[in-house]
Amino acid sequence: MKSNIKENVMHGVFLIAACVSIFAVAMICIFLFTSGIPAMFKAGIFDNFLFSGEWHPLNDEFGILPMILGSIYITAGAILIGVPIGILCASFLAKFCPNWLYKILKPAINLLAGIPSIVYGFFGVTVIVPIIRDLFGGSGKSILTASILLGIMILPTIISTTESAMRAVPTTYYEGALALGATHERAVFKTIMPAAKSGILAGVVLGIGRAIGETMAVVMVAGNKTTFATSIFDGIRTMTSNIVLEMGYAQDLHREVLIATGVALFVFILMINVSFNLLKERGSRAEKRSRKKIAANSKE
Repeated sequence: MKSNIKENVMHGVFLIAACVSIFAVAMICIFLFTSGIPAMFKAGIFDNFLFSGEWHPLNDEFGILPMILGSIYITAGAILIGVPIGILCASFLAKFCPNWLYKILKPAINLLAGIPSIVYGFFGVTVIVPIIRDLFGGSGKSILTASILLGIMILPTIISTTESAMRAVPTTYYEGALALGATHERAVFKTIMPAAKSGILAGVVLGIGRAIGETMAVVMVAGNKTTFATSIFDGIRTMTSNIVLEMGYAQDLHREVLIATGVALFVFILMINVSFNLLKERGSRAEKRSRKKIAANSKE
């Protein structure tokens, strides 16, 4: 009787927590879209907002195309830098790392996840920016600098998620690969990693979300120019940086357009998540078909 009461109480607690989370997300969406979409049409959704490169709020010019491209450039650079390093590091921790070294590296990686973004920004300004400036000239605050910094910042997320996914793969996969004559490295990269593909993709998506939503560190190292970038050594401003830098003094239509920029960022992240989900479903369907073929061939 007592166990049933406890179970019902906890069921109610979990239901309330889930409803609160859904309510919070719904309220954020309602606020963004009710405040941002009318501002898009006031400013001119196509000719003076999404596809314009002129950002001069005093002249009612609110083109955010350079900010959209800046967010894409920096996020793509962070992915190119952080994803390969993160996956290889997770593979080392899961299948190659000695126990004594694992006890040192794992807490260090967890510590990276807890460092505030402003501290990363100071690191970028004092270490990465001077290196880029000495090597390539210019101010050092550029797309490349921001990509390197964000690549470092998304490492803990990708490493932790990928390692957990690889450790969740049944040991029979690895043992079967060894029984067929595969080496340890080949069994890890050809058997375990494909089996953990969904978890690895989840880590990549989380890393992309961290990179595209980062603000303070990017503000400090990206250069914050509202013009189009012609190379990776040019400064750029992202959508999040634009909101943070101008929301403090924005008024009337200017303020509404900044909220509309948040709507564009929200839709952009939603498109990325949907694309990865479709990719994951396509991969799982192909895997199911291959398993069915293998089972049919084995029966024959």
